[in-house]
Parts: sequence; structure tokens; C-alpha cells
Amino acid sequence: MKAIEIRNKYLEFFKRHGHSVIPSAPLIPENDPSVLFTTAGMQPLVPYLLGEKHPEGTRLTDYQKCVRTNDIDEVGDNRHLTFFEMLGNWSLGDYFKDESIAMSFEFLTKELGIPVEKLSVTCFAGDDDCPRDEVAANAWKKAGIPEDHIYYYGKDDNWWIAGEEGPCGPDTEMFYDTGKPACGPDCQPSCDCGKYVEIWNNVFMEYFKDKNGYRKLEQKNVDTGLGLERMTMLLQGKETPFDTELFSPVMDKLKELQKVDLIESRRIIAEHLRSSMMIIADGGRPSNLDRGYVLRRLIRRLIRHMNKLQIDLNELLTLIDINVENLGEMYPELIKNKETIKTVIMEEKDKFQKTLANGEREFQKEIKRLKEQNINIIPGKAVFKLYDTYGFPPEVTKELATENGYEIDLEEFNKLFKEHQEKSRAGSEQKFKGGLAETTKETIAYHTATHLLNAAIKKVIGKDAHQRGSNITVDRMRFDFNCDHKLTPEEKQEIEDLVNKWIKEALPVTKEEMKKEDAIKSGAECMFIEKYPDIVTVYTIGDVSKELCGGPHVKNTSELGRFKIKKEESSSSGVRRIKAVLINE
Repeated sequence: MKAIEIRNKYLEFFKRHGHSVIPSAPLIPENDPSVLFTTAGMQPLVPYLLGEKHPEGTRLTDYQKCVRTNDIDEVGDNRHLTFFEMLGNWSLGDYFKDESIAMSFEFLTKELGIPVEKLSVTCFAGDDDCPRDEVAANAWKKAGIPEDHIYYYGKDDNWWIAGEEGPCGPDTEMFYDTGKPACGPDCQPSCDCGKYVEIWNNVFMEYFKDKNGYRKLEQKNVDTGLGLERMTMLLQGKETPFDTELFSPVMDKLKELQKVDLIESRRIIAEHLRSSMMIIADGGRPSNLDRGYVLRRLIRRLIRHMNKLQIDLNELLTLIDINVENLGEMYPELIKNKETIKTVIMEEKDKFQKTLANGEREFQKEIKRLKEQNINIIPGKAVFKLYDTYGFPPEVTKELATENGYEIDLEEFNKLFKEHQEKSRAGSEQKFKGGLAETTKETIAYHTATHLLNAAIKKVIGKDAHQRGSNITVDRMRFDFNCDHKLTPEEKQEIEDLVNKWIKEALPVTKEEMKKEDAIKSGAECMFIEKYPDIVTVYTIGDVSKELCGGPHVKNTSELGRFKIKKEESSSSGVRRIKAVLINE
């Protein structure tokens, strides 16, 4: 069964069970308070999981494009991906454990045809805070899962919470038995031996945790996630996602083009190219900051591995064409943005080639210094500096060292690189944590302020200036917009004054639901209009701003405090960035 067939079966199944099919949100979140990319299906639905009314009702389903890069250095093995698709269904205060589990069982066994004996499930074992989840376990028994295929684990495995405090609850996970031999008599879903593969996770948000402990929620929600690539691999009996039709055309072409046979490099190229194309199609551009840096890293890493395979870099155009043809039915945005994708990736390729040239010059300087000191081992810190400062790949440094009769202190480099990875991963986890834990009165205020800033920029810079992204924390807001010049001090002051004027005017913030076409006719602005459902939520701030947005927002601009621009800078080519704060006075 092909991936697109699995997706369509999923959406049609839940549609028959009363769910509204909503569009996938773009990879680059609009007005998201916490993250660089959309990392999970629940992320765009945070306001509704917190109690906002969704215009499409209380039962929702979709496919969601996601990017996670915490494990970017692991891509190349048989399972890690940065871009993936998550299938999901949600109950916003509607059904709960029994119906959710019954539907999951029916979909897996009836729609996908998975034999019951291939399935095992896990439930929350209970602790001093919350009881053992016998409700979920009994629901699985009633559905048809044998008792000896039901396992209980603690909070590390079967509990979900976003951050330290907030909505949370037990989850139940479904596992597929690959048929591989058991690793021992105690082999079960918690093993990493490869016999059991997790395929679906149903989260039951029924508690709220704060400093005083756990309490029951008034609105109980269900949030589920099923990874499409993994399910496709299992149903097709493949060893890796790279063996499925999602990757095989590009993998086959790389094998045809390569002069050196390295499967890890082929996987990295195929995976990073798909991810880069999806990010670019949703508006991403390479830069040295945040999501732009992630995209730059993906493109440069795939180029490095094309060099390892000794493939002409101009073949990137061929590989892009193959991906567009192969994935265009699933992701029409690739067809629509094909030429832009080519331009962005080839321009980045040219820049990286210059980086490699600069790195080689620095390498020769280091060699000259070592020769003068009669040293024939390149220090690890020098190798790391070439990598960290000049973007020079360590494997290229090693090749050049060998050609010049030198060795490199690989142990020292690996130590420095590991420290760098740990710092990057810690930062990435902060950037990407997001979700329910980050929705506070401060982020809600900043969320509303982005609408005022957007309106002020249009008045000062011009009506063709549009939002290109935002990032919000409890301490500040960051707002990207298209603009062809650095703002003058006068322009910045005028923008700041306008926002503060509207705050002082105590403008009401109103919310209404309407058809998407009516919202467009009314002049409401949004990014990615095609990604919104037929019924949308429109927030209006006095006569100043009208935008499609999921919320949440303050009720009146007087709640915002004083707006202050702290910095204005370039984000990427043709895109400027404003960093600002709200000061309570």
C-alpha cells in the first residue's frame, strides 16, 4: 500500500466517523508562540486544546507536515528523518478513551488489514499521582487485543505533558510486530531490538499539572499521531523508509550517478533534499539565524555528501525534478514552487562552494604554521575551528591532511564536536519545545502585538509588506517581514509610535467565524490562505487590523503595555526582522 493510499484511507475513515478534515498547517508556523517549525500535528491546534472553539467542530482529522531537527546528525541511518508526515485525529471535549481506542483498532485491522496478532499496546502503569489506566486497557480488550499483548509502563513511556506544567495525561501506544526474533524471554515493546515498532500514539489529556500537583480537566481532549513514513515502510515489508516509493526514485538516481558507493550518503542526500524542498515551498529561505540556519545546514550537508559520492552538483536540478514528479501528487506546493526551489538550492550551492574555497585557504595557513613548528598532527581545535567558523567539513580537512602528509587529532575534535552538539541540542530543544506549556498571558499579549506591528509596518513601509514569520517567548517578540531596505531611524520610530497609539486607544479585539472566501472579501489578511479550512476565525482590532488567526488574543489593546522596538536587522535576502518587547508600566 502506497503512502498516499494510507493517508487517504486515514482521512476518509475519520471523516466517516464524524471528523472534519482540516488542511495541513505550513511548516513555517504563522503566529506560533514558541517554535521555528511545525513539529507535531497538535501544534497548530494548541488554542483549541486549551478551550478555544474550532470553527470546524469538536472532531478533527488531518495530515500534518512536520520538521524536527534535534537528531539531524543521526540522519543517514535506517530510520531518522527531519521532514515527516503525521496523521492525526482529535477530540476537543467530545469522545474519549473508549471511542478513540475502538476507532484506532478498527482502522488498523479493518482499513489497513493488520492481523491482530501483529499488534501490541502499552498503557500507563499508574503511580502516586495518577491511577493505573485500566480504562484504556479494558477498551483494548473489548476491541480485540489479547491480554498478553497489553503492557503497562510508567511516566517515562506512557505519559504526555508539554513542559513542566500544563495539560497532561496518560497515553496508549500501538506497536507492530515485525516478525524479527525476540531478543530474549523478556522481549516486549519497550525493547530497542527492532522486533516491535511504535506506529500510533493516542494521548488522553485529562489532567492539569501545576506546582500543587495534578487535578482533573473540565475539557478532556484526545490527541493522536501516526507517522506516515513508518507505517508505509511496515505495510510494504521494507527495512527502511528509504526503500519506499517516497525516496526510492531519488535513491536509485543517486546510485546511478555516484562514483563511490556509500548508502549513508545517499540517504542523507535524499532525506535532506526532500526536507529542504518542503521548507522552501512553505516560504523558508537559508540564512544564519534560526529556521534559515536549519535550512542552510540541510542544504550544505547534502552537498557535502554529493561531493563524497563524487556527483556533479549540477545534478541537483535533476534530483529536484525527480522529487517534484514523484511527490507532487502528495504535495502540490512542490509543483507550484519548483522554480523557486531550484533557484534557492542552487544559489546556496554556489555560496557553499565559496565557503569550501575559503576553508581550504585557512587550511593551508594552518599547515604553514604547523610546518614552521615541525608538527605533523593538526590539532583537533584547529579542525573544529575550520568546521565551526568556516563551515569546512571535517572529512574534507582529513582528506587534505592526508594529501599533505599530516594526521589530525580526531579524539580532540570529536570531544569538541560532542560539546558543540550537546549545546546545539539543548538550544534546539528550547527553540522547538513549544506547545501548551508556552501559552501564557505574556505570549498571548505578544501574539496580539504582532497584529498591531503588522498593521503599522503596512502603513509605514507600504501595503505590499507582509509578515514572513514570527517567534514569541514570554520575554519578547520577533517579527519577520518582506522589505527591500534597512529601516531608517524615522521609520522605526513611526512604527513604534503607531503601535503605542493603538494600544492607548484601548481598541477592542473581536473574534468571528466565517467562510474563507468571505474573510478574503472582507479584507482579512493571512499567510498561506490555501492552508486554511473552509470556515476560518478572523480577529479584528478596532479599524486597524483584520487577520485570519487561530488565537488566542487579549480582549483589548490596553492590556498590552508599552511597545518598544529593541532591534531591526536582516533575516534573509529581502526579509527584515524586528525584535521588540512589551513593557508593563
